Amino acid sequence: MKRTLAVSFFVLLSGCAASHPELPTQQGVDLQRYAGTWYEQARLPNRFQDDCVGDIRADYVLQADKAISVTNQCRTEDGSTDVAEGEGRLSKSASPRDPAKLEVRFAPEWTSWLPMVWGDYWILRLDGDYQYSLVGTPDRKYLWVLSRDQRADEAAVEALLDYANTLGFPVDQITRSGK
Repeated sequence: MKRTLAVSFFVLLSGCAASHPELPTQQGVDLQRYAGTWYEQARLPNRFQDDCVGDIRADYVLQADKAISVTNQCRTEDGSTDVAEGEGRLSKSASPRDPAKLEVRFAPEWTSWLPMVWGDYWILRLDGDYQYSLVGTPDRKYLWVLSRDQRADEAAVEALLDYANTLGFPVDQITRSGK
């Protein structure tokens, strides 16, 4: 009986463990080239973008100390612009440091010492000579397709979503960004 309970408990715990394989990132990312303005084309739904209905963009500026200033903005249903200011940095968990594995924080600066205020931002693929970017998190809960142009080539967006699907992201839940 004890053995059956122990095996059952182990099986139950095993089911709770993450079953995702390691998430590959883009090799050779040049953050200086990545910096600039990106327009969202598609995303997995998330609570912090619930109010965004269009004109979704992110601006990244590489600082001299290698930190990245982040400004996200979008148009809300009432026509106003919602803006969030944050900071990005190389992931502290990546060893060696990988410029494709970033962390971002939108919480106040005084909270930056807390690990839980930093969220993963991994550059999974770059296409078209830094014209398209697929960004996600290793737990597969967050995913974005970004482009340098507001109106992206649909085939390029689809190719990135197809790739995300092979990585285990639930692309059937993707929301296309409003224009």
